Amino acid sequence: MRIVLIGPPGAGKGTQSVLLAEKLQVPHLSTGEILRAACAEQTDIGHQVGEFMQQGQLVPDGIVQKIVFKELSSLACKSGYILDGFPRTVPQAREFDAWLERSGSSLSLVLQFCVTEEILLKRLADRGRADDDRDVIHKRMQQYEDLTRPLLEYYQNHGVLHTIHGGEGSAEDVFAKIEKIVDNAPA
Repeated sequence: MRIVLIGPPGAGKGTQSVLLAEKLQVPHLSTGEILRAACAEQTDIGHQVGEFMQQGQLVPDGIVQKIVFKELSSLACKSGYILDGFPRTVPQAREFDAWLERSGSSLSLVLQFCVTEEILLKRLADRGRADDDRDVIHKRMQQYEDLTRPLLEYYQNHGVLHTIHGGEGSAEDVFAKIEKIVDNAPA
């Protein structure tokens, strides 16, 4: 299965993607972790990524796509994967669809995580990462609203979007909802 998780920072995508990857025995690819790893490599592209992230900006599509598509081309991803944080925009989704088609595959489903802003701010503040400063959080949430909301309509129109209310109940309760959707989805 090839699954995309969409939701604002702190919505629970990371927690749920780990559980889902374990259930499906496929890799979990967090775009945030991939981008932070690129920064740590100290390459030219890593420096570019770091500058955008430090300013609380989304990394431009071309850079993200280059990094993500390289990861998805690995042998580990041949049987499927869980993508956390990509695509974030309709242009990225269109490029992803084209890449999937060239690869002879398609997207199985998209899970949208909905959580209130109050819960998000608390969760992000509790993480304590440098890119989770309150001002950066607010900027990232505004970017999420502006850029990612149209993506939900795009995937709704493609018939693969399912909504999960991530702020309701324990991680196990949320995962039980996800399992029901995944168990009824096409492989």
